[in-house]
Amino acid sequence: MSLLVISLAPRPRLGPRDAAAAGEAAPALRAPAEFDYVLSRDGVLVGRHGRCAPALMPRADTVVAVAPAVDLAWHQVSLPKAPQARLRAALAGLLEEALLEDLEDTHLAVAPGASATAPTWVVATHRGWLTLQLGALEAAGIVVDRVVPQAEPGDPPRGYFELADPSDDQALRVVWSRPDGVLVLRPAGGLVRHWLNGSGEEPLASLWSAEPAAVAAAEQLLGQPVEVLPRPEAALQAAQSAWNLRQFDLSSRPRGVRALRKGWHTFRGPSWRPVRLGLAALLGVQLVGLNAWAWKQRHDLQALRAEQVALLQTTFPQVRAVLDAPVQMQRETELLRARAGRPGETDLEPMLQAVAGAWPQGRVLEGLRFEPGQLTVAVGDWPDEAVAELARQLEPEGWVVERNGPQVTVRRAVGGRS
Repeated sequence: MSLLVISLAPRPRLGPRDAAAAGEAAPALRAPAEFDYVLSRDGVLVGRHGRCAPALMPRADTVVAVAPAVDLAWHQVSLPKAPQARLRAALAGLLEEALLEDLEDTHLAVAPGASATAPTWVVATHRGWLTLQLGALEAAGIVVDRVVPQAEPGDPPRGYFELADPSDDQALRVVWSRPDGVLVLRPAGGLVRHWLNGSGEEPLASLWSAEPAAVAAAEQLLGQPVEVLPRPEAALQAAQSAWNLRQFDLSSRPRGVRALRKGWHTFRGPSWRPVRLGLAALLGVQLVGLNAWAWKQRHDLQALRAEQVALLQTTFPQVRAVLDAPVQMQRETELLRARAGRPGETDLEPMLQAVAGAWPQGRVLEGLRFEPGQLTVAVGDWPDEAVAELARQLEPEGWVVERNGPQVTVRRAVGGRS
């Protein structure tokens, strides 16, 4: 599965030139316009790397963001025994005096596999800056599955030399991970040099690495060769960490959404390409078939309408303008019937005959009212059984019977006689 590793930017800090403005309010944080990224097709080897805006980044099955070590503070505590919903508050109370930021501005994360009352590592970082960068990535459609630290406490100790500012050859710093924490040092003074070389630990060559631009300065400082480790490979190594800083209010999406997203990425993978091609071909065949069927239906409908128009004009030559052949045919037929003096189905006489044929024995007609297509008879206090019997007799002939208090209305059903 492909892996996209994004290096988060370090939080902006005031420098010596900003001392005159130290009393002023700090400028508002803004998400960086571009991020460094590494794309790996198998999660082991670097495929592509570069720097671009989030919207231009390649897509991958899994996205991991690497938080810079300079923005992380490490604290070792005994994990409080508290429910998950209250664990963050318990940690904040436990670390309140050790935190450099206000509690509401600090994001906390617990080491993977931590158990209650056991010593564990807790990492703290600036919540607003982390949230701002994650939001900028998600706004571009990149959902970060995990956030890992650039370095974590571990044994044996490891150090990585890099340039804090790639454009400044003198901005050397070392990220030193030890069993007792992670340090970010600028080895410019003699004290730091002495500490790195004479701290009681043998600085084995296999434990030190540096990006290519910092190799010469690191070897001069340590007096021994160091492993060359470009930043893309270092970021890919950091992505293998079991840590995930997306905890508490920064937790990633629910498992169901993530599983759906993972399934979609898998479906888009090369192994499912034949299935996608087959589905596309099937969809194309269905579209062609539907279009052909729709064309045939339109052709048949046009032929039927042409037959109706021809029948109307043949039967009634006086009709020249045909707007609605069935309606005009019905109208002309009604005119012929009226001229011949024959009653229609909804005239008074046929309706009276129909009602009389279904009239219950022994019942008295108290009155009637006729409107075109509708006959209303007064039944007084007939029981519902008698009205139901009348309806049962008339409905097979295509009549509708409705009762409204002491009156019963009879009219022809839509569609006529069944």
